[in-house]
Amino acid sequence: MKLGVFTTLLSNLPFEEALKYFKSLGIEMVEIGCGGYPGNAHADPEKLLSDGKALEDFKALLAHYDVGISALSCHGNPVHPDKKTAQYFDDVIHNTILLAEKLGIHQINTFSGCPGDCETAKYPNWVTCPWPDDFGKILDWQWNEVLIPYWKKTVEFAKQHGVDKIAFELHPGFCVYNTDSMLRIREAVGPELGANFDPSHLIWQGMDPVAVIRALGDCIFHVHAKDTKLDKYNIARTGVLDTKPYADEIHRSWIFRSVGYGNDELYWKDMVSNLRLVGYDHVLSIEHEDSLMSQNEGLSKAVEMLKRVLMKEDPAEMWWA
Repeated sequence: MKLGVFTTLLSNLPFEEALKYFKSLGIEMVEIGCGGYPGNAHADPEKLLSDGKALEDFKALLAHYDVGISALSCHGNPVHPDKKTAQYFDDVIHNTILLAEKLGIHQINTFSGCPGDCETAKYPNWVTCPWPDDFGKILDWQWNEVLIPYWKKTVEFAKQHGVDKIAFELHPGFCVYNTDSMLRIREAVGPELGANFDPSHLIWQGMDPVAVIRALGDCIFHVHAKDTKLDKYNIARTGVLDTKPYADEIHRSWIFRSVGYGNDELYWKDMVSNLRLVGYDHVLSIEHEDSLMSQNEGLSKAVEMLKRVLMKEDPAEMWWA
């Protein structure tokens, strides 16, 4: 496995300055935002696809700093009930696929998206319970009339351009947010859909990341290294479904933390070991969204711990067996 980072952390810096800093920390791969929620500060597909020199300069920077691309990320909601919003995210996804083709990258990361509850809806409707029966009807319409058809069409486009891995971040608020929903859409659409495994969103939902790793297996295409700290006192009072602002840390039921500040090193070693058990050998891409730490401190502390956690060499022969 390799140590990576989601470069949106340093969207305030030019790409070369960000790469220089990442390289100084020992980062081996970068996950680059190409629009949608992550923005496109370091890679604007429209520009790179239309300007040959800009594309060559972009590739030259990566080669100079000797870092690979783990994935191009374009998180968004391409099935949003507002047609203009959906079209924007759909365009971003398609342009990211075309850029991946130019770069020889076979993977993008995004969200599954979430439709509304009918053709005339204005906002997404994330269903989380089976009753009253209205919710089941909404789910049936979302999946069978919108979500599955959209991703079947998009997967076909991606395959035509050499992208055979589309990784969904399992994120509440979108239709694919846990183990069952990930496996459901993969079964309905095909093996080109998999998971961008981010334990931070699983932890606060009450899932055990190791159990999810074992259930998903080779469905895991990419891994985010991001942690979550549960506040047992606030959870005891209000539960984990928390809509308070992220900045209201002391009153929230949970907050995102840098790796090692939500759970200890052994917890992360167990995750990495189980990723190896299911055959994952790609990247741990640090996504730093810890509101209690600076950009530098949150990233450097995550790097420091992950260097002790990652297994770099192939397993030895079982000489003792």
